[in-house]
Amino acid sequence: MRHPAALILFALLSSAAATTYPLTVTDDLGRSVTLKSRPLRIVAMLPSHTETLFAIGAGAQLIAVDEYSNYPAAADKLPRVGSGFQPNIEAIVALKPDLVLADGSSGSRLTEKLAAAGLTVYGGTAQTYNEVFEKIAVLGKLTDHETGAVKLITRMRSELNALNASVMKLPKVSTYYEIDPTPYSVGPNSFIGVLIAKAGGQTIIPSNLGDFPKIAPELIVKSNPQVMIGLSLAEARNRPGWTTLSAVKAGRVFKTTPEQDDALSRPGPRLPDALKTLIQLIHPEALK
Repeated sequence: MRHPAALILFALLSSAAATTYPLTVTDDLGRSVTLKSRPLRIVAMLPSHTETLFAIGAGAQLIAVDEYSNYPAAADKLPRVGSGFQPNIEAIVALKPDLVLADGSSGSRLTEKLAAAGLTVYGGTAQTYNEVFEKIAVLGKLTDHETGAVKLITRMRSELNALNASVMKLPKVSTYYEIDPTPYSVGPNSFIGVLIAKAGGQTIIPSNLGDFPKIAPELIVKSNPQVMIGLSLAEARNRPGWTTLSAVKAGRVFKTTPEQDDALSRPGPRLPDALKTLIQLIHPEALK
C-alpha cells in the first residue's frame, strides 16, 4: 500500500501538464496577478527565485537577476538590476520583462513600485518550511514548468527525509542560530528553525517571538545552548557572559562558509544542502 505522501506526489506527477494562459494567481500581498501568456522575459529579484527557476528548467526565461543571485554559475552571466531594497527601477523597466518575481514582504515595497511602473509583478517568497515547496510549485505554474517543479519537490523531499532519518534516534541538541550579531535569530517555525529540528537540534528561540526575531543577548545566556551556529568561537568568547556557556566551553561554535550561508538563508532548492550542513554541525556522528 502506498504511503499517503507518496500518493499525493504520484497524483501531482500524473496531473502536471502545460500551464493554461491567461493565468491568474494571488501573491503574498493579496494581489491578483495575471499572465496573458507564457513569460519569456523574467526578472528575479531574490536569489531563491533565481535558483528555483534554474532548478525547474526555466533558467532560459531569465533576462536579469538581483545583485545577490550567485547560484548556479549560469546566473553570473545575467545582468544585475540592484536588490530588493535598492532596486534599479529604470533598468528593470528598460528590459521590458513580462514577469518580475519580487519579495512579498511589505518592507521592501518593490512589488508596488514595479506594478506602478506598469509591470506584471508576483510578490512572494517562502518564510516557513512548507512554503518553500508551495513557492516552487507556484513558480512552476507561472513559468509553464509544472513538471520540473514537481520533480524538484519530489527529489528535495526524498533527500530531506533521508537526512532526517539519520538523526531520528539521536538526542535533541539545544541550538542558537545567529543571522547577524544584532542579534537576530530564528524561531522554530521558520524554515531554518524546522531544518534545525530535522537536524536533531532545537532552536532556543520560543515560537512567540516570531520566525526571525531580534532578541536580547540575555536570552542566549539564560538558554545556555549546546551548539552555536553563525559566529566564530572567538566572537562568542568576546561576548559578555558567554565564556561560561556550554557551546563555548566545548568549542561547539561554528562560523559557516559563504556557500553554506547562502544555502541556509535561501528558501529554495538547496534545502537538502542546508540540512546536511546543520547535521554536520549538530550531530556530526550521524554522517560518518
